[in-house]
Amino acid sequence: MAFNPKAHEPVRLEYHAARLFTGQDIHGQDKTYDDLKETYQIAILAKEKFFADENFAHNFLYYDPDNRVPLGGRTRIITVELEKTEPAAGKPVEEMTNAELWAVFFEYLTDEEKRGKIIEIINREEGIAMALDTLVNITQDEIEYARMSTLIKSQLDYQSGMVGAKREGRAEGRAEGHAKLIETVRNLKALGVSADIIVKSTGLSSEEIAKL
Repeated sequence: MAFNPKAHEPVRLEYHAARLFTGQDIHGQDKTYDDLKETYQIAILAKEKFFADENFAHNFLYYDPDNRVPLGGRTRIITVELEKTEPAAGKPVEEMTNAELWAVFFEYLTDEEKRGKIIEIINREEGIAMALDTLVNITQDEIEYARMSTLIKSQLDYQSGMVGAKREGRAEGRAEGHAKLIETVRNLKALGVSADIIVKSTGLSSEEIAKL
């Protein structure tokens, strides 16, 4: 999830989608490329509109725009902009598309006024109900994987923001990078990542981290 997506968000999505896809193990004499599973990078873009159109969901895949030929591969990037979901939220649940159900669920999950609609969505869409159940029953290995993935993404986000600001020579860019670092540290602490790992990955002192 990206609360305030930056200009580098598209290439960031490409990078992490590629990591998910190439992270599959197909080594061994009994493995082929056909053993690679489809990989979906789903990005929830919150708080700000990102793409210029009014569509809240976009589905990206490798494509030759000159000849209008898709590669037909196994990686896909799906983006959902929560700021554009208000029209969908006004529809009756039974008239919503699957994408609209998920988008409205994410946007209004903690909205007391929409509580009835959220319960309706959970009851109607089995995938959302399964997702909630999975979160409750998630294993320790999956938690650790999520922590490490978050750590890697946070490191790269911070680095990209700082380097970009340095290249552009913008003081406000550096301030944004520092704010992003603070947000990242707080998120990592909330996930239970140890202070030692946060110190090594961010460069902040243990005293600075303890204050956040």
